[in-house]
Formats: sequence, C-alpha cells, structure tokens
Amino acid sequence: MPGKLVLVTGGARSGKSEFAEKYVLHYGAKCAYIATAEILDDEMAERVRLHQARRPQTRWINFEAPYNAHEVMGEAVQRADAVLFDCLTLYMSNLLYGKNAPQGTTEEKAQAVKAEIAKLLDAARAGDVPVVFVSNEVGAGIVPENAMAREYRDIAGWVNQQVAEAADSVFYCVAGQAVDVKKLAFKFEEEN
Repeated sequence: MPGKLVLVTGGARSGKSEFAEKYVLHYGAKCAYIATAEILDDEMAERVRLHQARRPQTRWINFEAPYNAHEVMGEAVQRADAVLFDCLTLYMSNLLYGKNAPQGTTEEKAQAVKAEIAKLLDAARAGDVPVVFVSNEVGAGIVPENAMAREYRDIAGWVNQQVAEAADSVFYCVAGQAVDVKKLAFKFEEEN
C-alpha cells in the first residue's frame, strides 16, 4: 500500500490507537510512531506510558512532534515501512493553544491550523509508505458550555474532515471495532 493515507477516528477509549498500531504493523517490519503529546502532568505521563508499553522497541522508531510535525513526517516516511501519527487532535490543540498560537476569530484560527495540517498531509504524501493518522471524534456529545471548548470542537471537526477528504480510507472505531466509513460514504454525482 505505498503512499496510502488512512484516518482512524472514534471516541475516547474506542480502540482507535490499538487498531491503528495493528494496521501499521501489518505493512512493515520497521514502523515509525509520531507522538504529538506534550507531557505536562501525571495523567498524560500515564497515558504515554500505556501507549509505549504496547509498542516493542524492535519494531518501532519513535519520534516526538508536538510542533512542526511536517518536518518529522518527512523524516519518518524515509526511514520506516509505515508511519503512525498519534494524534491529530493533540497536535491541533498544541497548534491552537500552545506556543505561537494563532490569534483572531475561530475561523481565522481554523485557517492557520488547517494550513499546518496541509503541510503535514503533503509531507505524508511525499513518502511511498502507508501513513495512518489517529484522531478523536470530539463533536458527538453535547454542545460545550464554554467558548474555548466549542472552538476546539469545531476546529477538530474541520481538521478531521480535511484529513478524511485526503485519506484513502477512514476507519471509525467504536467499542474496539473498526468500520471503514469511506467505503460506506454516500457520494454525490457530479453535475454537468
């Protein structure tokens, strides 16, 4: 599956990362794992530890990319047989609220984040290996009561749409089961 892009999404603890890891391992002996988390507290440290425990060092090359992930992606697609990017929503929150956070309206911030995601997708497509992106589906619950959470939810939805449009396959995970929704997606016929 050279150059194939895949999006794996779902809710918290839906099994998306485990599915993505198995998917990537299916395509190569040496796989790259691009981690986007910044460890800022004990809870995140524990989440990272659990993820790392599932990945044997003999099969994985680990990269850290809380920022400028397109640069890391460029290296990863050259060094590995397949690449796992985990995860888009953490990366998006780093871009949106971390150092060098964009200013302006929600739409202006979204454009800045989507421009960075476009660079990431270009870097992924520049390689000749499968690249799997993991993302959270954060908009399926109630409308958040504060403006920042609503902004995050909206931009995450737009980023997921952007990556899904570029992806060859989109898997939705629920209760540990993955369904290829791109195969099931309704397509509008082109008007002449």
